[in-house]
Amino acid sequence: MAQELLETFVDSVESVAIHPAETGTFQVLVNDVVVWDRRVENGFPQPKELKQRIRDIIAPGKDLGHIDR
Repeated sequence: MAQELLETFVDSVESVAIHPAETGTFQVLVNDVVVWDRRVENGFPQPKELKQRIRDIIAPGKDLGHIDR
């Protein structure tokens, strides 16, 4: 997932970090904004949905190609 995000947002994302946390935690944050929380969303994101949510925060005008169709 981290590699896909780096490739998709090559012009907008400088780094992706993974931090150890308590068991069962999976959160994706962009500039301290929670984009995905496994406990709230009841599961893990599909790459398409995660990319769209991140795009909407960091580059709202960016076309994600086939993902947006």
